[in-house]
Amino acid sequence: MDSPAGNDGLPLASFAMNSNHTINIQTNNKALYRTIWRWHFYAGIFCIPFVIILALTGAIYLFKPYYESWQESQFHQINSTAERLPANQQIQAALDAIPGGKFLSYRLPQNSTESVLIKVQAESNWQVFVNPYTAEVVGKQETSWQLMNIVKTIHGELLIGNVGSILVELAACWAIVLLMTGLYLWWPRNAKGVEGVLYPRLRDGSRTFWRDIHAVTGIWISALALFLLVTGLPWATVWGAALKEVRAIDFSAQQDWTQSRAEEHQHWRAQASEVFDLTPAILTAAETIQLAPPVELSISNAHHNSWKASSQSQNRPARADVWLASDGSIEKQSGFAEKKLLDRAIGIGVAAHEGYLFGWFNLLLGVLTCAGLILMSVSGFILWRKRKPDSVLGAPPAMPARVGVAVVAITLGLAVFLPLLAISLVVLLALEFLVLRRINSVNQWLGLSK
Repeated sequence: MDSPAGNDGLPLASFAMNSNHTINIQTNNKALYRTIWRWHFYAGIFCIPFVIILALTGAIYLFKPYYESWQESQFHQINSTAERLPANQQIQAALDAIPGGKFLSYRLPQNSTESVLIKVQAESNWQVFVNPYTAEVVGKQETSWQLMNIVKTIHGELLIGNVGSILVELAACWAIVLLMTGLYLWWPRNAKGVEGVLYPRLRDGSRTFWRDIHAVTGIWISALALFLLVTGLPWATVWGAALKEVRAIDFSAQQDWTQSRAEEHQHWRAQASEVFDLTPAILTAAETIQLAPPVELSISNAHHNSWKASSQSQNRPARADVWLASDGSIEKQSGFAEKKLLDRAIGIGVAAHEGYLFGWFNLLLGVLTCAGLILMSVSGFILWRKRKPDSVLGAPPAMPARVGVAVVAITLGLAVFLPLLAISLVVLLALEFLVLRRINSVNQWLGLSK
């Protein structure tokens, strides 16, 4: 017997099957959306405090050279009518000002009225400013208590050492998840025009306004924010250590970025010396080479009185190192172009991350990205408070969903690229299924029930 036919000539059984299939697809898409929304929600709950701290400290640190130039200006009111004293006498004056101090580096003045900055290591590191014409110490600062070093330590370690560094790296990993899930949620499926997609709706009520501020800000800064997060990973404890192991396979040169304050200090200790002889020939050669300022001279080999002149430019691709013999002749030199491809890529990323790869516009992009991250965090918090029911966390209700190959591939890719994310994901899933779901009050508060 033939099946009854619908108005379009198709058998009703076939029509019903197609309808059910369509409904199943729609239901699964809704469930997948809800699942990704839940991950976005939980990532946000964890990340928002860290994102605000990192964005604030990062925005401040972008202005490090300008702040330090202003802060050091009090030591650069030098009368240049006399001849400069020998560099060794200037260094000795700096060492005499710091009991038990050892010489670290000598920064070349950039003009005739600028004092010499000599770095000294004792129980802590010091910056000593010396008048090169009189050998008078005009100022000294303990580097660990300088504003920008404190900001940098908060940004990288939250002032709590390795534990803080791991927390920052974990927050950065989940912030990447936060941005990627946010892009999925933002994707316009039923939008009519670009209002609420590329610019916020301003007259559709408070909740819509904050939702659009959150989403629209996210789409405009997402690429820049992802770039900042990824280029910050070489400094991270776990990811940076893994990179260091990979890099050690084929790299003999020392990397020019550090992963922690302790490693940075160790880097300086290796160059500290009680013996020094900065001859006029070495000083003249270092000035003649004209490396990108600021330029620091440090001892390369105390036995042979070999020195290294190093550019410490904020724009790392402009940096170079030149090794000088006692007579001022060049023993060897190394510039950015001679570095391995991996080091060049990281150097470019670090320079862009710090806001100095391509001038003021790079700095502006960094400030706007940090401001956007703060705005997203604040608007996300406000949205949560507006929709949060009493007595529960307010996570979107759970819906079981079948995830596609793309979602699985992206998740696995992130887990491989971000080992700390993978570890935390395993711990969270185990904690949820083995503990949290078995405690009814916690289960309901977190919204884990279907």
